[in-house]
Amino acid sequence: MAELGVTFGSLGVLGPRAVIDIAQMSQKMGYRSLWTVEATGTDAFSLLGAVSAVAPALALGTGIVPIQVRTPALAAMSAATLQALSPDADIWLGVGVSAPGILSQHGLSRPDRPIARMREYVALLRECLSGESVTFEGDFWSVKRFRLGMRLGERRPKIVMAALGPQMLKLAGEVADGVLLNYIPVGHVKPSIAQVRAGGDAKIFAYVHAAVGEYERSAKSARKDLFNYAMADGYANMFRSAGFAAEVDALRAHQAKRDREGALAAISQNMIQAIDFIGSDKQVTDFVQGYVDAGVEHPVLMPMPWGEDRFAVTQQTMAAAAAVSL
Repeated sequence: MAELGVTFGSLGVLGPRAVIDIAQMSQKMGYRSLWTVEATGTDAFSLLGAVSAVAPALALGTGIVPIQVRTPALAAMSAATLQALSPDADIWLGVGVSAPGILSQHGLSRPDRPIARMREYVALLRECLSGESVTFEGDFWSVKRFRLGMRLGERRPKIVMAALGPQMLKLAGEVADGVLLNYIPVGHVKPSIAQVRAGGDAKIFAYVHAAVGEYERSAKSARKDLFNYAMADGYANMFRSAGFAAEVDALRAHQAKRDREGALAAISQNMIQAIDFIGSDKQVTDFVQGYVDAGVEHPVLMPMPWGEDRFAVTQQTMAAAAAVSL
Protein backbone atom coordinates (compact mmCIF):
# COMPACT_ATOMS: atom_id res chain seq x y z
CA MET A 1 0.00 0.00 0.00
CA ALA A 2 1.29 3.45 -0.90
CA GLU A 3 1.87 6.16 1.68
CA LEU A 4 1.54 9.92 1.26
CA GLY A 5 4.02 12.58 2.29
CA VAL A 6 4.35 16.35 1.96
CA THR A 7 7.42 18.54 1.63
CA PHE A 8 8.07 21.98 3.06
CA GLY A 9 10.62 22.49 0.29
CA SER A 10 8.34 24.74 -1.76
CA LEU A 11 6.99 26.63 1.24
CA GLY A 12 9.98 28.69 2.33
CA VAL A 13 8.01 31.85 1.50
CA LEU A 14 5.80 31.08 4.52
CA GLY A 15 8.77 31.36 6.88
CA PRO A 16 10.38 28.59 8.97
CA ARG A 17 7.85 28.71 11.81
CA ALA A 18 5.09 27.76 9.38
CA VAL A 19 6.48 24.23 9.34
CA ILE A 20 4.78 23.70 12.71
CA ASP A 21 1.36 24.43 11.20
CA ILE A 22 2.15 22.31 8.15
CA ALA A 23 3.21 19.39 10.35
CA GLN A 24 0.06 19.57 12.46
CA MET A 25 -2.15 19.82 9.36
CA SER A 26 -0.30 16.87 7.86
CA GLN A 27 -1.10 14.66 10.82
CA LYS A 28 -4.78 15.64 10.79
CA MET A 29 -5.07 15.00 7.04
CA GLY A 30 -3.47 11.56 7.25
CA TYR A 31 -0.06 12.28 5.75
CA ARG A 32 2.63 9.84 6.84
CA SER A 33 5.80 11.85 6.26
CA LEU A 34 7.14 15.40 6.12
CA TRP A 35 10.19 16.32 4.06
CA THR A 36 12.29 19.38 3.42
CA VAL A 37 15.13 20.51 1.17
CA GLU A 38 18.50 22.03 1.90
CA ALA A 39 20.01 24.56 -0.49
CA THR A 40 20.56 28.15 0.66
CA GLY A 41 17.52 28.62 2.90
CA THR A 42 16.58 26.66 6.00
CA ASP A 43 18.84 24.05 7.49
CA ALA A 44 17.03 20.76 6.90
CA PHE A 45 17.75 19.09 10.22
CA SER A 46 16.91 22.10 12.39
CA LEU A 47 13.55 22.34 10.65
CA LEU A 48 12.81 18.63 11.00
CA GLY A 49 13.90 18.71 14.63
CA ALA A 50 11.12 21.22 15.29
CA VAL A 51 8.65 18.92 13.53
CA SER A 52 9.71 15.97 15.68
CA ALA A 53 8.60 17.88 18.78
CA VAL A 54 5.06 18.60 17.56
CA ALA A 55 4.40 15.60 15.31
CA PRO A 56 6.48 12.67 16.63
CA ALA A 57 4.56 10.09 14.60
CA LEU A 58 5.46 11.64 11.24
CA ALA A 59 8.30 10.10 9.29
CA LEU A 60 10.90 12.76 8.51
CA GLY A 61 12.81 13.08 5.26
CA THR A 62 15.47 15.24 3.68
CA GLY A 63 15.09 15.66 -0.02
CA ILE A 64 17.82 16.47 -0.52
CA VAL A 65 20.94 17.39 1.39
CA PRO A 66 23.90 17.88 -0.97
CA ILE A 67 26.71 15.37 -0.50
CA GLN A 68 29.23 18.10 -1.32
CA VAL A 69 28.18 20.24 1.65
CA ARG A 70 27.76 17.64 4.41
CA THR A 71 30.35 14.94 5.07
CA PRO A 72 29.02 11.40 5.48
CA ALA A 73 29.88 11.53 9.20
CA LEU A 74 28.00 14.81 9.73
CA ALA A 75 25.00 13.55 7.77
CA ALA A 76 24.96 10.39 9.91
CA MET A 77 25.14 12.46 13.11
CA SER A 78 22.25 14.70 12.00
CA ALA A 79 20.04 11.82 10.91
CA ALA A 80 20.80 9.85 14.07
CA THR A 81 19.83 12.89 16.17
CA LEU A 82 16.46 13.03 14.41
CA GLN A 83 16.02 9.31 14.96
CA ALA A 84 16.71 9.73 18.67
CA LEU A 85 14.15 12.54 18.84
CA SER A 86 11.55 10.43 16.99
CA PRO A 87 12.39 6.84 18.01
CA ASP A 88 9.13 5.40 16.65
CA ALA A 89 9.22 7.14 13.27
CA ASP A 90 11.11 6.46 10.06
CA ILE A 91 13.94 8.84 9.22
CA TRP A 92 14.63 9.03 5.49
CA LEU A 93 18.04 10.59 4.91
CA GLY A 94 17.82 11.86 1.35
CA VAL A 95 21.13 12.77 -0.28
CA GLY A 96 22.09 13.85 -3.77
CA VAL A 97 24.61 15.55 -6.00
CA SER A 98 23.56 19.18 -5.93
CA ALA A 99 23.30 21.48 -8.95
CA PRO A 100 26.22 23.80 -9.83
CA GLY A 101 24.08 26.88 -9.13
CA ILE A 102 23.61 25.82 -5.52
CA LEU A 103 27.19 24.67 -5.05
CA SER A 104 28.65 27.95 -6.28
CA GLN A 105 26.79 29.77 -3.50
CA HIS A 106 28.57 27.53 -1.01
CA GLY A 107 31.94 28.22 -2.62
CA LEU A 108 32.07 24.79 -4.24
CA SER A 109 32.63 23.75 -7.85
CA ARG A 110 30.85 21.19 -10.04
CA PRO A 111 31.77 17.69 -8.80
CA ASP A 112 33.76 15.31 -10.93
CA ARG A 113 32.78 11.62 -11.22
CA PRO A 114 29.32 12.06 -9.63
CA ILE A 115 28.36 8.38 -9.87
CA ALA A 116 31.55 7.18 -8.18
CA ARG A 117 31.29 9.98 -5.62
CA MET A 118 27.73 9.03 -4.74
CA ARG A 119 28.54 5.33 -4.48
CA GLU A 120 31.37 6.06 -2.05
CA TYR A 121 29.29 8.54 -0.03
CA VAL A 122 26.46 6.07 0.53
CA ALA A 123 28.89 3.29 1.45
CA LEU A 124 30.64 5.45 4.04
CA LEU A 125 27.36 6.93 5.30
CA ARG A 126 25.97 3.45 5.93
CA GLU A 127 29.09 2.51 7.88
CA CYS A 128 28.87 5.70 9.95
CA LEU A 129 25.24 4.90 10.83
CA SER A 130 26.18 1.39 12.01
CA GLY A 131 27.44 2.58 15.41
CA GLU A 132 30.67 0.65 14.91
CA SER A 133 34.15 2.12 14.67
CA VAL A 134 34.75 3.23 11.08
CA THR A 135 38.09 3.63 9.35
CA PHE A 136 37.66 4.35 5.68
CA GLU A 137 40.00 5.42 2.89
CA GLY A 138 38.32 6.26 -0.41
CA ASP A 139 38.84 8.40 -3.47
CA PHE A 140 36.77 11.27 -2.06
CA TRP A 141 36.54 10.83 1.72
CA SER A 142 38.69 9.34 4.43
CA VAL A 143 37.75 8.67 8.05
CA LYS A 144 39.83 7.37 10.94
CA ARG A 145 38.11 5.65 13.85
CA PHE A 146 34.79 7.50 13.59
CA ARG A 147 32.11 6.16 15.92
CA LEU A 148 28.61 7.59 16.17
CA GLY A 149 28.36 9.03 19.67
CA MET A 150 24.82 7.97 20.48
CA ARG A 151 22.97 4.71 20.87
CA LEU A 152 20.04 3.95 18.63
CA GLY A 153 17.49 1.18 18.92
CA GLU A 154 16.53 -1.24 16.18
CA ARG A 155 15.06 1.58 14.08
CA ARG A 156 17.81 3.46 12.28
CA PRO A 157 17.84 6.14 9.57
CA LYS A 158 17.39 4.86 6.03
CA ILE A 159 19.25 6.24 3.03
CA VAL A 160 17.40 7.73 0.05
CA MET A 161 19.17 8.82 -3.12
CA ALA A 162 17.94 11.60 -5.39
CA ALA A 163 18.27 10.41 -8.98
CA LEU A 164 17.41 11.62 -12.47
CA GLY A 165 19.50 9.85 -15.10
CA PRO A 166 19.78 6.12 -15.88
CA GLN A 167 23.10 5.55 -14.12
CA MET A 168 22.09 7.28 -10.90
CA LEU A 169 18.69 5.55 -10.91
CA LYS A 170 20.33 2.14 -11.25
CA LEU A 171 22.86 3.00 -8.53
CA ALA A 172 20.03 4.04 -6.20
CA GLY A 173 18.37 0.68 -6.70
CA GLU A 174 21.64 -1.04 -5.91
CA VAL A 175 22.94 0.81 -2.83
CA ALA A 176 20.12 2.87 -1.25
CA ASP A 177 16.99 2.05 0.72
CA GLY A 178 14.95 4.45 -1.40
CA VAL A 179 15.12 6.65 -4.47
CA LEU A 180 13.59 10.12 -4.75
CA LEU A 181 12.32 11.27 -8.14
CA ASN A 182 11.69 14.97 -8.71
CA TYR A 183 10.12 17.16 -11.40
CA ILE A 184 9.20 13.97 -13.22
CA PRO A 185 6.09 13.75 -15.44
CA VAL A 186 3.88 10.83 -14.58
CA GLY A 187 4.50 9.34 -18.02
CA HIS A 188 8.20 9.06 -17.22
CA VAL A 189 7.71 7.28 -13.89
CA LYS A 190 7.53 3.69 -15.15
CA PRO A 191 10.71 3.93 -17.29
CA SER A 192 12.50 5.46 -14.31
CA ILE A 193 11.31 2.70 -11.98
CA ALA A 194 12.54 0.13 -14.49
CA GLN A 195 16.00 1.70 -14.33
CA VAL A 196 15.91 1.57 -10.51
CA ARG A 197 14.85 -2.08 -10.62
CA ALA A 198 17.81 -2.87 -12.85
CA GLY A 199 19.91 -2.12 -9.78
CA GLY A 200 17.72 -3.37 -6.94
CA ASP A 201 14.58 -2.96 -4.89
CA ALA A 202 14.86 0.55 -3.41
CA LYS A 203 11.56 2.11 -2.34
CA ILE A 204 10.16 4.57 -4.89
CA PHE A 205 9.49 8.11 -3.66
CA ALA A 206 8.53 11.00 -5.93
CA TYR A 207 7.86 14.66 -5.39
CA VAL A 208 4.50 15.53 -6.94
CA HIS A 209 4.21 19.23 -7.76
CA ALA A 210 0.68 20.65 -7.71
CA ALA A 211 -1.40 23.68 -6.83
CA VAL A 212 -5.13 24.16 -6.51
CA GLY A 213 -5.88 27.27 -8.52
CA GLU A 214 -6.67 28.77 -11.92
CA TYR A 215 -4.19 27.99 -14.66
CA GLU A 216 -4.13 31.46 -16.18
CA ARG A 217 -3.31 33.08 -12.84
CA SER A 218 -0.54 30.67 -11.89
CA ALA A 219 1.03 29.74 -15.22
CA LYS A 220 3.68 32.48 -15.04
CA SER A 221 4.84 31.23 -11.64
CA ALA A 222 5.04 27.70 -13.03
CA ARG A 223 7.08 28.88 -16.02
CA LYS A 224 9.57 30.65 -13.73
CA ASP A 225 9.88 27.53 -11.61
CA LEU A 226 10.45 25.21 -14.57
CA PHE A 227 12.88 27.65 -16.19
CA ASN A 228 15.24 27.40 -13.22
CA TYR A 229 15.34 23.61 -13.44
CA ALA A 230 15.53 23.41 -17.22
CA MET A 231 18.74 25.45 -17.03
CA ALA A 232 20.36 22.68 -14.93
CA ASP A 233 21.83 19.98 -17.18
CA GLY A 234 20.60 17.00 -15.17
CA TYR A 235 16.99 18.16 -15.13
CA ALA A 236 17.18 19.35 -18.74
CA ASN A 237 18.25 15.88 -19.87
CA MET A 238 15.45 14.26 -17.89
CA PHE A 239 12.89 16.69 -19.35
CA ARG A 240 14.14 15.82 -22.84
CA SER A 241 13.82 12.09 -22.14
CA ALA A 242 10.30 12.69 -20.86
CA GLY A 243 9.21 14.26 -24.15
CA PHE A 244 9.96 17.97 -23.67
CA ALA A 245 13.11 18.34 -25.75
CA ALA A 246 11.58 21.06 -27.95
CA GLU A 247 10.69 23.20 -24.94
CA VAL A 248 14.09 22.78 -23.28
CA ASP A 249 16.04 23.49 -26.46
CA ALA A 250 13.95 26.57 -27.29
CA LEU A 251 14.19 27.86 -23.73
CA ARG A 252 17.97 27.52 -23.69
CA ALA A 253 18.32 29.12 -27.11
CA HIS A 254 16.38 32.17 -25.96
CA GLN A 255 18.30 32.37 -22.72
CA ALA A 256 21.62 32.25 -24.61
CA LYS A 257 20.47 35.46 -26.30
CA ARG A 258 19.50 36.94 -22.91
CA ASP A 259 15.85 36.80 -23.96
CA ARG A 260 14.28 35.84 -20.63
CA GLU A 261 10.68 36.44 -21.76
CA GLY A 262 11.20 34.30 -24.82
CA ALA A 263 12.70 31.57 -22.67
CA LEU A 264 9.70 31.58 -20.34
CA ALA A 265 7.29 31.57 -23.27
CA ALA A 266 8.99 28.45 -24.64
CA ILE A 267 7.58 26.43 -21.74
CA SER A 268 4.35 24.96 -23.07
CA GLN A 269 1.08 24.41 -21.25
CA ASN A 270 1.58 20.67 -21.74
CA MET A 271 4.92 20.83 -19.96
CA ILE A 272 3.49 22.85 -17.08
CA GLN A 273 0.54 20.53 -16.60
CA ALA A 274 2.73 17.45 -16.76
CA ILE A 275 5.15 18.65 -14.06
CA ASP A 276 3.80 21.65 -12.09
CA PHE A 277 0.11 20.85 -12.26
CA ILE A 278 -2.49 23.58 -11.68
CA GLY A 279 -6.19 22.76 -11.39
CA SER A 280 -9.27 22.17 -9.27
CA ASP A 281 -9.35 20.12 -6.08
CA LYS A 282 -10.58 17.05 -7.94
CA GLN A 283 -8.02 17.50 -10.70
CA VAL A 284 -5.19 17.73 -8.16
CA THR A 285 -6.45 14.54 -6.49
CA ASP A 286 -6.46 12.79 -9.87
CA PHE A 287 -2.99 14.14 -10.70
CA VAL A 288 -1.50 12.69 -7.50
CA GLN A 289 -3.42 9.44 -8.09
CA GLY A 290 -1.63 9.12 -11.41
CA TYR A 291 1.72 8.75 -9.65
CA VAL A 292 0.35 6.08 -7.33
CA ASP A 293 -1.07 4.19 -10.29
CA ALA A 294 2.28 4.48 -12.11
CA GLY A 295 4.06 2.67 -9.28
CA VAL A 296 5.25 5.38 -6.89
CA GLU A 297 5.18 3.79 -3.44
CA HIS A 298 5.39 7.02 -1.47
CA PRO A 299 4.29 10.14 -3.36
CA VAL A 300 5.39 13.33 -1.61
CA LEU A 301 3.24 16.35 -2.39
CA MET A 302 5.13 19.53 -3.16
CA PRO A 303 2.36 22.13 -2.76
CA MET A 304 3.10 25.13 -4.94
CA PRO A 305 1.85 28.21 -3.00
CA TRP A 306 0.76 30.23 -6.00
CA GLY A 307 -1.90 32.75 -5.11
CA GLU A 308 -2.66 35.84 -3.07
CA ASP A 309 -3.11 33.78 0.12
CA ARG A 310 -0.19 31.38 -0.03
CA PHE A 311 -1.10 29.49 3.14
CA ALA A 312 -4.71 29.00 2.02
CA VAL A 313 -3.56 27.63 -1.35
CA THR A 314 -1.17 25.29 0.45
CA GLN A 315 -3.89 24.05 2.79
CA GLN A 316 -6.36 23.49 -0.05
CA THR A 317 -3.77 21.68 -2.15
CA MET A 318 -2.81 19.45 0.77
CA ALA A 319 -6.47 18.59 1.37
CA ALA A 320 -6.97 17.74 -2.30
CA ALA A 321 -3.93 15.46 -2.40
CA ALA A 322 -4.97 13.77 0.83
CA ALA A 323 -8.11 12.51 -0.93
CA VAL A 324 -6.01 10.16 -3.11
CA SER A 325 -6.76 6.45 -2.93
CA LEU A 326 -3.70 4.66 -1.53
